[in-house]
Amino acid sequence: MKDETDPKEEAEIDRWVGPFVDYLDSERRLSRYTVRNYRAAVEDFLGWLRKENAGAADLANLPPRRIRGFLIEAQHRYSKRTLHNHVSALRTFFRYWILRKRLTVNPFTGITLPKLDRPLPKFLTERQIRRLLDGPMQLLENESVSAFQAWRDRLMMELLYGGGLRVSELAGLNYGSIDWGNGIARVLGKGKKERLCPLGTVALACLRKFKAEYAPKTGYADPVLLTNDGRNRLYPRQAQLILKRYLALAGLPMDISPHKIRHSYATHLLNNGADLRLVQELLGHANLSTTQIYTHVSVGRLQEVYRKAHPRA
Repeated sequence: MKDETDPKEEAEIDRWVGPFVDYLDSERRLSRYTVRNYRAAVEDFLGWLRKENAGAADLANLPPRRIRGFLIEAQHRYSKRTLHNHVSALRTFFRYWILRKRLTVNPFTGITLPKLDRPLPKFLTERQIRRLLDGPMQLLENESVSAFQAWRDRLMMELLYGGGLRVSELAGLNYGSIDWGNGIARVLGKGKKERLCPLGTVALACLRKFKAEYAPKTGYADPVLLTNDGRNRLYPRQAQLILKRYLALAGLPMDISPHKIRHSYATHLLNNGADLRLVQELLGHANLSTTQIYTHVSVGRLQEVYRKAHPRA
C-alpha cells in the first residue's frame, strides 16, 4: 500500500514532537517506557487530526468540538486507564509548548474523562509471605537448586519484601548502594529520583551472608543479584520467573508479581501502625493519593478485627 503521508506534514510533526521528547528524556528524566508512551500518545493524536483533515499546523487553534470528537473516538479504541494516560501526556505536551510561547491554550485542561475504576491492590498475607520466603531453603534441602541459587533467590525476595523495591530497582542494585552500618539501600526510582530504603534485619543478614559466601565480585559497581552462572546482572524478567517458581511451590496465586510483593510490603506496614506519609516516602510515591489506596486494605483489616472482637459489632 502506498504511503500517502505528506513529507511536509511529517516534518511539521517532528518539529513539534522531537523537542518535546528530548525534554522528557533529558530534563524530566523520565523512564524510556514513559517517554515512549508519551510520544505514542502525541503521535496518535496528531494522526487522528490528520484523518480529520487537520494537522500539526492546527494545534494553535483547536476548537472544543474537535477535542470532544477525539475523546469520543478514543474511548472506542482504549481502556479508561489508557485514555487517562494519553490525555495526561497531551496536557503535558501542550503545557510544554505554552511555556515556550509557541502555543497559548491547552485544550485538554478541564475536560471530563470517564471515571476510573480503582481496584484494591492485590497482596499476600503475612503468613503467605512467610511460606513464599521459605521456598528457597526447601529446594536447597531437596537438592533441587544449588546453594548459590537458593541464597540468591531468598535474597531477591527478602529485598522485594523487606525493602519494598520495584523490580527494576532490585535488578539495578549494586553493592556500592548499600549503607551497611544503617541497613539502608540507595535506589534509583521513577524519574531517576534517588531514595533511601531500610532493608530490615532479616534482608540485611541474608545480604551479608550472600556477599560473604556466594558473591564473586562485591565492588562498588558490582550488581547484588546475578544470573545462575554468577556472571551477569539479573534482569527484571528473570526475577519475575524466579518468583513464579516459589509461588507454585507455596501454592500461592500465580498472578502475584514482584510489584504485588511491594503492595504486600506497604499493606503490612500500614496494618502494623506505620504512618501513611512515612509509607509514601518509603515507596517513593510523588503523590500521597497514590499511597492512600493501601489505606482501604488497612481499613478493611481493622473492620474485620472489630467485627470479630467487639461484642456490639
